Amino acid sequence: MKQKTMIIPFLDLKKINEPYENAFQEKLKSVLHNGWYILGKEVETFEKAFAEYSKTKYCIGVGNGFDALVLIFKGYIELGILQKGDEVIVPANTYIASILAVLQADLVPVLVEPRLETYNINPDLIQEKITSKTKAILAVHLYGKLAEMDKINEIAQNHNLIVVEDCAQSHGAKIDKSQNQNSKFQFENNLQSKVYNLKSASAYSFYPGKNLGCLGDGGAVTTNDEELAKVILSLRNYGSEKKYLNDYIGVNSRLDELQAGFLNLKLVNLDSDNQKRREIAKRYLTEIKNDKIELPFWDFSNNHVFHLFVIRTLKREQLQEHLAQNNVQTVIHYPIPPHKQKAFSDWNNLSFPITEKIHEEVLSLPISPVLAEEDVDFIIEILNQY
Repeated sequence: MKQKTMIIPFLDLKKINEPYENAFQEKLKSVLHNGWYILGKEVETFEKAFAEYSKTKYCIGVGNGFDALVLIFKGYIELGILQKGDEVIVPANTYIASILAVLQADLVPVLVEPRLETYNINPDLIQEKITSKTKAILAVHLYGKLAEMDKINEIAQNHNLIVVEDCAQSHGAKIDKSQNQNSKFQFENNLQSKVYNLKSASAYSFYPGKNLGCLGDGGAVTTNDEELAKVILSLRNYGSEKKYLNDYIGVNSRLDELQAGFLNLKLVNLDSDNQKRREIAKRYLTEIKNDKIELPFWDFSNNHVFHLFVIRTLKREQLQEHLAQNNVQTVIHYPIPPHKQKAFSDWNNLSFPITEKIHEEVLSLPISPVLAEEDVDFIIEILNQY
């Protein structure tokens, strides 16, 4: 085996964006010369394109993915569908931003354990957490894999709950009815409820490292709910639909015109980029053969876009050091579960054993559309040697 003299970065954003450099420069000139820098044609174009891509009626560009979640919840509050103090079911192992968004909207997060196999919320455990105060479920498509939206939507319909989707890591994940019948775990077909439930909404982040990332912060809300879309359009712009007329106590959270221009250039390649991620993931899953490493579950359908490729191991620090010594960068997503964070000191004594196991064992390998095949070869070889 040849030694790697150059580091294999966890994510090479420079290389990902290099093919767009000339187009970015031209887009910058276009926006500059147009003289309209906030909520202009680029944002309008992107909102239409991303709504069409997501198969929803409405897309509202906002400042970032966190704001997208907050504005969805605040929009439902303005419509009287939610009230401050209502409970929202949230996966216990999600990134902390999902929970912070619920709190920012003056709602109460209720944590539910995930399935160990998929890292997504376990629908079978939601029922026992529903009370008279439960009014919504926040489904997070963690690491790029769609949650079991058929089951989640059924629970929501039975209890008259709102469903909100955190799609910050799942850009382009699609329903695939042709599931592999030989799957290790026989779940019902995953459905992303973009068109399934009229009273639902999805939040997206376009942070640079996302599958569809801009060169700064950016986010969007997609929904089929016309009333919610109208409210969020106002809330993102100081609560104003018409200048100097404020209907709500809003915020300033608008997708930047220039970032929207960059996203317009990159959106056309999202599906092909996701397919490259799946090809790498398939190689990892079929060629990594080490009983010390637990590989993620995937049925080889399009319901996973592998924003992250996350393995588990009992001796994570040892494996991470082994990879680092061989110039392979890795990242832990995430080292501390939300209920163990200092910020949530009231939760520190709670027990979520599956969540805690996940956070103690997970390690993310390099995966991106620009990861070279020879680097994939090397990573697999190093892991098999461990």
